Parts: sequence; structure tokens; C-alpha cells
Amino acid sequence: MTSFAARSFTARLGLELPIVQAPMAGFQGVAMAAAVAGAGALGSLPGAAMTPPALRDAVAEIRRGGRLPVNLNFFCHVVPPADPQREAAWRQALRPYYDELGVPESAIQNGPGRLPFGEEATAAIEALRPEVVSFHFGLPPAPLLERVRATGAQVWSSATTVAEAQWLAAHGVDAVIAQGVDAGGHRAVFLGDWRAVDLSTQLRTLPLLTSLLEVIRLPVIAAGGICTADGVAAALALGASAVQLGTAFLLCPEASTSAVHRAALQGEGARDTALTNLFSGRPARGIVNRLMRELGPMSALPPAFPSAVNAIAPLRAAAEQAGRGDFSPLWAGQDVSGCRAVPAAQLVKELAAKL
Repeated sequence: MTSFAARSFTARLGLELPIVQAPMAGFQGVAMAAAVAGAGALGSLPGAAMTPPALRDAVAEIRRGGRLPVNLNFFCHVVPPADPQREAAWRQALRPYYDELGVPESAIQNGPGRLPFGEEATAAIEALRPEVVSFHFGLPPAPLLERVRATGAQVWSSATTVAEAQWLAAHGVDAVIAQGVDAGGHRAVFLGDWRAVDLSTQLRTLPLLTSLLEVIRLPVIAAGGICTADGVAAALALGASAVQLGTAFLLCPEASTSAVHRAALQGEGARDTALTNLFSGRPARGIVNRLMRELGPMSALPPAFPSAVNAIAPLRAAAEQAGRGDFSPLWAGQDVSGCRAVPAAQLVKELAAKL
């Protein structure tokens, strides 16, 4: 049985289930979101990794069978200034791996990487009018945010602490995503410099959820370390309006998870996850692999997010071609027990089995 908070949440969005598929940039396309939406939960698209034309086509695909609700997710990071010295030091640290794999450094592509939410994305939202627009790493500038609100979309953003949740509430979000430290993928830290935050002291999802419910009067969505029907039911029983899951969907056929990542999720090593900034320049939780062991999961070497990925990408491609995930971001939460290779729609029904 679902709580009043969950029933209110689903009613406002026209959902059957208080379950949100986490937007997973680099690990999903429209097939995942469409399958989840068709099963009565909220499908999400990683707008941070999609062009406006791709978003348009994806939303049209999801709505082909009717106006199913959709969540478009974007990053709100600040593009860092060029730092040639740090970039040179990072490439120097990686040079032994380039030599080992026979990859020339000329394979490194320069560029800003993923861009933050901006004018093009705002215009896309105005045209597409999604039911939800969610943000990671805070919120966009006020003028853009007001244009998003004017479309009628609900605005959500992720918080890793009580202070971040209070900041988001003060800035008018419609719901807060409580991202526990046990969550896979990038930490949503946005108040101040993440390097000044002792990540080891941050709360796991369920304690964070209860802390947020005590201080804000908004729907709170539990996200992180939840991978089973029992976990979904527990979060809702504690007062969550919905539960957001990402790791649980990584083995679904609709996911674009690589073969080495799929193998890692099903191996004994999946129990060993850590926060690392090696792959992108910001902390994110993934399965410990060779690069994390040899350089240490957290390091001062990588350039600022998201430019660190440029020098990693050729190594990742070469190693994956050889069947190894030594240099791959094997994102995963601390619980992978419910991560199974079943269709996403089936998994949604299984996750809702105890509601």
C-alpha cells in the first residue's frame, strides 16, 4: 500500500507508480525511458548528453502511444577555464597507460565536454513541454529557470545534504531528490567547492531522506542504494513521495551499458564500489577497477569536470575493445542485488511488487 505522499505525487503527474527511472547519461537512450513510461513509472532522458533534435525525437517516441509523462534531466555545472598545466600533468600521469595500450596521445580530443544547461536546452523545453525538468549540480541561472517554469513543468533538483535541500526549497523547486552517498554515478554536490566537502561524512539515502523530511515541506524523492522491491517499499514507508533508481536498470536490454560494464555488475567485484573523480573530474560512485586502484579513487590530478574525460576516453575505448574495463566508469550504487537482465517494463513491475 502506498502512502498519501506517494499517491499525491503520482496523481499530479498522471503516473501509476511512484517510481522514477534515473536519467543515465551515457548508459541509456529513448528505449529505456519509453519502456519505463509504458509500465506506469516516470521515464527520464539524459538531456545533458543529448542534442535538442535528439530530445525532440526521443520525446515524440515516448509519446507515440499517448501523452506519457517524461522527465528531461540536465547538468548545471560551470564550464571551467582552461588549465594547461593541470591538463599536462594529467596526461603525464596517464602516459604509461597510453604506452602500454599502444594508443597515441594524438587520439585525445580537446573540447569542453558536456555543456551545462543553456539557451538551446531551454528553447527545447519550451517546445517539448515535458512534465518534469530535473537538474543535477544545483539550478540554472534564474532567467532560464523562469522560462522552464513558464512551460508548466515541475522543477526538481538533487541534494546531497540538508543545506542543499533547504537552498533548493528556498529557490522554488517542486521536489527534491535526496541523493544518498550510496548512490551510483555523479554526486550532486553543488554548494561550494566539492573538494572542501568531506564526502565520507555524507548520509546514505534513507537517513538523508528522513533528515530532509524534517526540514522541508516538499515532496522528497529517495535516490541511491535502492535496487529491490523491499528497498522501494522501505523508502516510501519512511515518507518518500517516490523512489528514483538507476543501477537497477543497467542490465536491462534497453540500457546501452557496455559489455564490460555488464560483466562487472554481475561479478563479485560489484560489491566493491568507491567514489572517484578520475573519470570526469567530479566525484562519482562506481565499481573499483584498475585505474582507481593504481591512482587512488580520489586524486588531485584530473582537470576540473567535465574536461578530465578527454584524456580517459581513448584509454577506455582501447581497453574495452580488448574486453577490459580498466579505464571505464563502471558506475553503480552500493546495492546491485536487484540489477538483473530483464526488460525494463518487467523490472518496474517487480520493483512495485510490495507497494
